[in-house]
Amino acid sequence: MRIGVLTGGGDCPGLNAVIRAVVRKGAGVHGHEFVGFRDGWRGPLEGITMPLGIPDVRGILPRGGTILGSSRTNPFGIEGGVAKVVENLHALGVDALIAIGGEDTLGVATRLHEQGVNVIGVPKTIDNDLNATDYTFGFDTAVNIAMEAIDRLHTTAESHHRALIVEVMGRHAGWIALHAGVAGGANVILLPEFPFNLERVCAYVESRFQAHYAPILVVAEGATPDGGENAVLAKGLDAFGHVRLGGIGEWLAGEIEKRTGKEARTTVLGHIQRGGTPTAFDRMLATRFGLHAIDAATDGDWGTMVALRGTDIVRVPLAEATAELKVVSRELYGEAEVFFG
Repeated sequence: MRIGVLTGGGDCPGLNAVIRAVVRKGAGVHGHEFVGFRDGWRGPLEGITMPLGIPDVRGILPRGGTILGSSRTNPFGIEGGVAKVVENLHALGVDALIAIGGEDTLGVATRLHEQGVNVIGVPKTIDNDLNATDYTFGFDTAVNIAMEAIDRLHTTAESHHRALIVEVMGRHAGWIALHAGVAGGANVILLPEFPFNLERVCAYVESRFQAHYAPILVVAEGATPDGGENAVLAKGLDAFGHVRLGGIGEWLAGEIEKRTGKEARTTVLGHIQRGGTPTAFDRMLATRFGLHAIDAATDGDWGTMVALRGTDIVRVPLAEATAELKVVSRELYGEAEVFFG
């Protein structure tokens, strides 16, 4: 077969490991031919391709980002976009697609499969919020980057007797904030799943200072207070209709200073969480996803996504994978709350 490969949505560590595994096994074992589509769904939409053979994937395992490029292009949001994608696939002689991405990229893949396109999905997101897989690659790297930042901030917080706030990614799900916050010894962790009480947060801050320690607060970008205040600053919409978030950390710092009289500063990690070389866990998981994805394509098991269940890689329907987000449970958040204050 001639198989197209694309990476869509936000980049994350491990994408190149998937591409490498798909091509190495697909070409070397199964005898498939590959074409790389540039910049997510923009590639098949505009017919933008690059060579993707075994020589092209040598040496890319430890590299962050994606050699194919990425974008948040949504062919379903462009008039005639879907027809153009199908037309270009036929013109290029592409028999099938392996789409590597998160909820939006795989949502497009699901709808294209329903219209007759042969698609296999690979789950990618640092947010770890795809419901059909226990973990997504990129998440472990993002958590370790955030944890290291928290470790470093502890010392400067103590030196200056400040409350330091670390804003991490997480629009609807707070997995990064939860894992990095617990691992980094944060005194407060605020997630999108559970609106927070500002007075309680300030009480935790005061309690920490009374114990002669400086508090560290980890807040996901989508976290909001329970009083209805508009603390999150919307910065427009992306191609999939998602609000670009930002500002909760700065807002929280201002409220803490106003209510406690203590100095507060914010560090926004932003895209640092998505950059750089992947951890060993993410390299291994991404590689296994790639190997199993090309097996699914070889078997003609279209409309499926590879997923991690326990320690096994399994296939699940794409529709199941994109039906709902995986969010932090009340019980799991309760475990973290033991360490607040």
